[in-house]
Amino acid sequence: MSLLFFHFDLHIEDRMLNALLAGVILGVGAGLCLKTSGSQGGTDMLSVVLLKRFSIKIGNTLMVLNGLVLLLISVYYSIEAVLYTMIVVVVSSKVINLVVVGLSQRKAVFIISRHWDDISREILKDIRRGVTIIKGEGGYSRKEEKILYTVVQLTEIGTLKRLVHGIDPDAFVVISDTQEVINYRIGNQPHW
Repeated sequence: MSLLFFHFDLHIEDRMLNALLAGVILGVGAGLCLKTSGSQGGTDMLSVVLLKRFSIKIGNTLMVLNGLVLLLISVYYSIEAVLYTMIVVVVSSKVINLVVVGLSQRKAVFIISRHWDDISREILKDIRRGVTIIKGEGGYSRKEEKILYTVVQLTEIGTLKRLVHGIDPDAFVVISDTQEVINYRIGNQPHW
């Protein structure tokens, strides 16, 4: 047996588990390849072009392209085989997106609180992220509100939630995924 390669025998009877595991393994491998600016020599390069040109996630493009291929070959294979393969395609595309973006995913956060000044100051001091203060108005109360807007890394969300809750347990907080952030301090670093 070689020191670099080893035999790994994982015998699973359940086809669904096989499809899920195959999707995860394929997604991790393809994601690592793409994250390091590599290519598998297939549709992944088209996905990179679409990412650069239109900001479409690589995994999403691969899912659509591979789905089209599956649709074309579905006349030659059983519908069951095609559906299990579609599970592999969907899972792998999600894992690819996770590996390529990974923990560098940014979150956009809106915070509405009577203690907006204290929260803003603590975000600047503790998390060291910028905060934008937006003037708003309550839809029901018609009172002027201050809305804090900030963008943080995925790994900072827990700290931010504890910080806000520690200052104002009644604060209204909305956390959203970002598609892309372009800025020298917190922007996503391009891979290509």
